[in-house]
Amino acid sequence: MKRWLNELDRILRGEATRLVALREDNLKTPLGGLLAVILLMAALYGVCMGFFAGFREGGPFFMQWLAGVVKVPALFFLTVVVTFPSLYVFNALVGSRLSCVAVFRLLVASLAVNVAVLASLGPIVAFFSVSTTSYPFLLLLNVLAFVVSGGLGFAFMLQTLYRLSAARIAPLPPSPQPDAPQDARLPEGEEPPRESAERSTPVMALLVEETGALWGVRSYVLDRHVKTVFVFWMMAFGLVFAQMAWVLRPFLGKSAEPFQWFCARESSFVQAVWDAFRALLS
Repeated sequence: MKRWLNELDRILRGEATRLVALREDNLKTPLGGLLAVILLMAALYGVCMGFFAGFREGGPFFMQWLAGVVKVPALFFLTVVVTFPSLYVFNALVGSRLSCVAVFRLLVASLAVNVAVLASLGPIVAFFSVSTTSYPFLLLLNVLAFVVSGGLGFAFMLQTLYRLSAARIAPLPPSPQPDAPQDARLPEGEEPPRESAERSTPVMALLVEETGALWGVRSYVLDRHVKTVFVFWMMAFGLVFAQMAWVLRPFLGKSAEPFQWFCARESSFVQAVWDAFRALLS
């Protein structure tokens, strides 16, 4: 587990997605370890969501707490199952050379960033769950946490695509040459060669060591059609994720209602968020 957490730390710090590392291998990450870490952190956020049911009026609601621990990991897993085929097809349409396994690695790494941010917001959600009884406020707070973490996860995916594309065209740094002897002189009227300097300038601009996973790549711009296609997929992922959350509800559990694993099919996710916003303002 420690090795897997260290790998997650490398991803968050951008060490696993540096251009030099991507030239050697397309995002070499342990799939099994990262998936285990994702499920664990998603379950931890489910624990934080369960604080609202555990400290509700009328006594703790431990079954709703357990449901949150199970449903949050299931929410991510089922969304990946539904959306991964479209990600691979979109990736093939834009002419990417990433294999199916490489695309899945990219998706898993992006989800790792997503869930890591979500788990880091868990203590904030737990604090407000204990200190307030407003269901609409807690619902909107959790929606905001998912939106923020998902946005950062998508930003990581897009920047990693930039780096994967740039890594394929980046020339290797020139090998160091021994210093010329001090007494070596060029023939009169001849200028020193500029080939080394001209090659090193774009190399240094392209192979700059970024300090974070969300930093862009200098001197390289991803084709706008590629970016557009992947933005469309990210929107589709967000819609599926929202609807999947609506199907798996309730996550918090209202104090006036008995426990139930799933609710009947009704209304929509957007309508529920809007109703919670109106109830909070009223």
